[in-house]
Amino acid sequence: MIQNMTIFQLASGLTRHASDRQAIVAENIANADTPGFKARDLVAFEDSFAAESALGLRGTRAGHITNRNETVFTSPFGIESPNGNTVSLEAEMMRSSDIRRQHDMAIGIYQKSLQIMRTSMGRK
Repeated sequence: MIQNMTIFQLASGLTRHASDRQAIVAENIANADTPGFKARDLVAFEDSFAAESALGLRGTRAGHITNRNETVFTSPFGIESPNGNTVSLEAEMMRSSDIRRQHDMAIGIYQKSLQIMRTSMGRK
């Protein structure tokens, strides 16, 4: 029943997007001193979710029809340093904070949706 509810799919997708994005930010921070490294990020969740919905495809199992790795793009943030690196630690920290907010929002949506379901079933 829960698998067929759009709100849970949305919350799950938002959580997955935040997780993938956090991994990329961690990679950016780890390579802050690597010559020639270009900072990367994912497209916004709204854009990736809209593109996924526009495909009209339906996955038959978890992980089916995912193009998450294809959505990575080089970030325009940060000025290139003399060694060619574009990672700005300040920008990455701000992005990490935004990702945390996105993850917390997804968890909140999931919890409130479960609470509404329980209430509608007469449970507290």
